[in-house]
Amino acid sequence: MRISPVGHAGMLIDTKGVSILCDPWFQPAFFGSWFPFPRNDKLDPTLLAQLENPTYLYISHIHGDHLDEAWLANHVNKSTPVLLPDFPTRELERTLGKLGFRTFVRTQHGVAQPLTNGVSIAIHVETSITDGPGGDSALVVMDGDTIAVNQNDCRIHDTDTLRKHGPIDIHLLQYSGAIWYPMVYDMPEADKRHLAESKVESQFARALAYAKSLDARVVVPSAGPPCFLDPELFHLNKVTGDEITIFPHQPEFIERLAQINKPAILNMPGTTIDVTPSSIDVTHPVADVELHDIWNSIGAHLAAYQADWQPCLARHKATWHAPTDNLLGEIQKWFRPLMAMCPTVSVGIGGNILIQTTGHDDLGILLHFEYSDVQRYTNQPYRYRFEVQRELLETIVADKAVDWSNALFLSARFRAWRDGDFNENVYNFFKSLSSERMGRTEVEAYRKATETPAIAQDEVQVGDYIVGRFCPHRQADFGVFGVIEGDELVCTLHGWRFDLASGACRSSVGKSVTIRKRV
Repeated sequence: MRISPVGHAGMLIDTKGVSILCDPWFQPAFFGSWFPFPRNDKLDPTLLAQLENPTYLYISHIHGDHLDEAWLANHVNKSTPVLLPDFPTRELERTLGKLGFRTFVRTQHGVAQPLTNGVSIAIHVETSITDGPGGDSALVVMDGDTIAVNQNDCRIHDTDTLRKHGPIDIHLLQYSGAIWYPMVYDMPEADKRHLAESKVESQFARALAYAKSLDARVVVPSAGPPCFLDPELFHLNKVTGDEITIFPHQPEFIERLAQINKPAILNMPGTTIDVTPSSIDVTHPVADVELHDIWNSIGAHLAAYQADWQPCLARHKATWHAPTDNLLGEIQKWFRPLMAMCPTVSVGIGGNILIQTTGHDDLGILLHFEYSDVQRYTNQPYRYRFEVQRELLETIVADKAVDWSNALFLSARFRAWRDGDFNENVYNFFKSLSSERMGRTEVEAYRKATETPAIAQDEVQVGDYIVGRFCPHRQADFGVFGVIEGDELVCTLHGWRFDLASGACRSSVGKSVTIRKRV
């Protein structure tokens, strides 16, 4: 089996005459904010030709750094069959159908499915709204001799389901951040730095837990971090190490893996990894010194990359919509019916949200969840605030972007403030701006709000504490994903935090776990 990383979570898996193109991403994502890192705009033409004519196409989920619609539309043979994850909606199929793909291979969650030449696959899905309204997925490829797990950034909560296919030879795994928190939040710099450092440690803890649990022969860092070439966002890159950022680099993760005696492969777009039952051979498209220089001289690397892409960024920003006179009215028509659909989500949000535009006439738009209404802001109280450039908000509204996490928040092109702790209901609302999505989101919120807590459950030891085995959020096993940070138990799967003294959840109202100090 040969695996060729082609940037971020993109790769070509080739074995026994079957090639699977996974998550190819080449064009800047999230309003020109994210770029693949290391850069992949100079791939060998022979490899590019292979990417354009694979045996199968696999897209793990519908975020812009995995589903590059422009590149797929212009480059991949439309007769290529698409391996479809078993998602609860058909959004991914509809999107790819609009790009011209016509053949879809439906799969069942976690069930091995034969392809050709003795090759089979299994796609495992996570379908909580937290994982994206359409869900997220991981791919297992089996050829009778070797097994590869392309987990990318899918947060599988039950790792036993991945191990059931047999001993894993190669595990491709995310380790870096893929979120806007805490960098965009208005808070003291010292607090923001502390939160960013804690976030990085949680990310590493989660990735290491996966690596230990799956116990592959080798781990390949994958699915991040992106880099930021817009001068307005360049501070999000980790260059000197002093930046407040949640985007560590491959060598740091490989060092962490070495501490638990787990072999890993430093890689770049164009690297090839040949896996057999007896060997793992790695070939890079550049000399080793040039490979390591990407990170050893990252400032110079990013400066050259940035210079090459500035004209593209300028053209992209020129497409943003000019201010209109009916922005408030358009959001009212769009949001009011959706707010009426989600009473449980609205109660969970527990306050109003202010969307404040900047750079034009400073229009304030208030989402009043008690009244299921959208109002012009005139000093009403609110608990959450988002400040967005007017032209960017106009563009999102004109496009009717049904997932603002994908369209706005992941771009980090906004400022945020909140009164209190993280509230997943806020972001779940903004991920669900269509009747199809909001229906699912409300059902999930209602189920969580009304489900009866387990009377008793197994316990596991985490550090010096004995805790109930499963996180109430997604039933993640604290024995795998639990870590102690200060006065908190943290579930690294999705970052939920619990007070060690009381067991109360600091990430969601009304949730708790049993916690006691080990004697």
